[in-house]
This record gives sequence, structure tokens and C-alpha cells, in this order.
Amino acid sequence: MAIKFGRPIEMRDAPRRQTGLASSPLDLTIRPRRNRKAEWARRLVRENVLTSDDLIWPLFVVDGHNTRTPVASMPGVDRLTVDQAVRDAERAMKLNIPCIALFPYTEPSLRDEHGSEALNPNNLVCQSVRAIKKEFPDIGVLCDVALDPFTSHGHDGLIEDGKILNDETVAVLVKQALVQAEAGCDVIAPSDMMDGRVGAIREALDDAGFLDVQIMSYAAKYASAFYGPFRDAIGSAKTLTGDKRTYQMDGANSDEALREVELDIAEGADMVMVKPGMPYLDIVRRVKDAFAMPTFVYQVSGEYAMVAAAAGNGWIDGDRAMMESLLGFKRAGADGILTYFAPKAAEKLKASS
Repeated sequence: MAIKFGRPIEMRDAPRRQTGLASSPLDLTIRPRRNRKAEWARRLVRENVLTSDDLIWPLFVVDGHNTRTPVASMPGVDRLTVDQAVRDAERAMKLNIPCIALFPYTEPSLRDEHGSEALNPNNLVCQSVRAIKKEFPDIGVLCDVALDPFTSHGHDGLIEDGKILNDETVAVLVKQALVQAEAGCDVIAPSDMMDGRVGAIREALDDAGFLDVQIMSYAAKYASAFYGPFRDAIGSAKTLTGDKRTYQMDGANSDEALREVELDIAEGADMVMVKPGMPYLDIVRRVKDAFAMPTFVYQVSGEYAMVAAAAGNGWIDGDRAMMESLLGFKRAGADGILTYFAPKAAEKLKASS
């Protein structure tokens, strides 16, 4: 026996079934389109819902005062001075966006081979954290832990003879995380992909009394062509020597992502992230299904720029493409999304509620 439209049929009917044509209207007892006939019906059976609670808004901070400088490769995104970052934090609060993420544009004069500015307790990130938490203590602040915004060579770690040093880099990342936690950061987000850094950071945070500071690890971060506009925004595009394929993941690998995530969870990660987003939806689903951990995805700068540029040229409906892409992350299993679309998406969600 086989099943046709919800009731038993003989196998001799199978050839007719394969044509996709029913023998008569009476055969169509099941019509999935009934549940799509009206907006209320679609809402009633909707499997995944996007809300502003799902969004983390990345901000780029730059030295100066009362200035917003557009990032040319990311239409609609600005570098912000600290006072303006506070104003965007206020906007996030009003839009019910629960968390913002901070990334610095470090002046070339402050960059060196060791990323020393990352350990400065008064660097742009720390200034921004203190200013935002002073005025808006109830918003979450996530801080990236990696050296690439601070190094003269644009890499996430220390270099010796052209090789990225793992353990030596981890020691510096631990200090960077402590500096950020002392400034008031809520979530430490190591994005460097050095082995063992989550465990080392967790131990150091706990030893320093920062037991409640969370870690969201960039657990499955791929070496990707989609990071270009971000590197423009933080000023590392022109300084990067070589590429990052010796420490970021190979885009051909899926099982390896599960091993990376499992290690970070074992080392103490509270949340895990997959990056980039849309090219790696299968990874998001595998991670969520395998570990049932809070799983986040980063809709990276290149993904954002493609949608924004196509919309700006009138080639696609930008708002619909934005919302469709974000819902796709939820459908894949993501609990939350880092996206430069966060304020625009939150405004649309608020207007439709």
C-alpha cells in the first residue's frame, strides 16, 4: 500500500501519482494551500517567528566627537564616535534590541605587531562600554576578542616568521578579555579561532571574579570572502598580509565545525556562533541539532552589503530580502542573529506588531 493525499491507495495507482495529477477533484482531499489563503491563516500556522529579541546590532566605533562617518562598502552603516555609539544604544533600547556588539576602528598610529592597544583599558572599545553602560545599564554589550583591529599586519594573532602563534596569542587574548570585563562588558566573544582560548578566558574571568560574564564563542568561523566590508570598516583591509586560512575554518568542512563547537562548549562557552551566515545555514542546523545550545549566527558585512547594494540599485525589494534572510536564520535553528540590519528590521517588526 501507498498513501495518496492522506488515504490508502493501491500501488497500481503509483504511476498516476508520479505525474502529479489527480484523477479527479475528489482526490484532492488534502490541500496545503488552505493554510495559506489569508494573512491570519498564515500567521496561525507559522513555524518560525522573528522578533527584535533575536537581534544583536554590531556598531563600529572611531575616535573623535559627535561624528558619524559612512562606511563606503556598507551602505547605511557608519563609524561612530563614542558619544554617537551611546545614542545608537539608546535607539536599540527603544527598539527592544537586547544587545549591541562593539568593533573599533583603530588609528594606524596605534597599531603594532603585538596589538598592544587591545590591552589599553582606555581604548575605544572600553570607552564605549563604560559610556553605554553608564547611561543604559540594562542593554547587553558584547565585545569582540581578537587582535586584528589592533595589529599592523591585520591578523587575529601574533606572528613569528610568518606563522600565527597559538598559545602566545591566547595569553594576550586573556588579558584583552579581562580589560573588557573590567570596563563592564557583558559578553566576551572570542573571534580569533585560536585553539584553547575559550577555556583560558573562562578560567581567567572566574579567577578575577567575573563569574557572570558570558562567553559567546565564534566556534565555527570560516575563512570567507564575505568579510571584506567589515575589514574596510575596522581599517584592516589594507594592512592584512596573506590570508587567515591557517586558523579560520575551511569552507568545505562540516563535521569539523561540530568538533570545534564541542570543544568550545567543553571549555565553558555559554553560547556558540556560526560565521558567516547564509552560506553556512547547514552548519547552523547541524550545530543546533547536535548540541541544543544557544546558537547564534553572524550575517556578516558581505552578506549585508550584497542585499543593500542590490536594493540600492533597484534590483530587489530590500526590505523583503532583509526580512527573508533573517527569517532563514531562525528557520535554520539560530536563537539569535548578529546583523547590521538590526535597527531597520526592528523598526519593521515594531510597525507590524
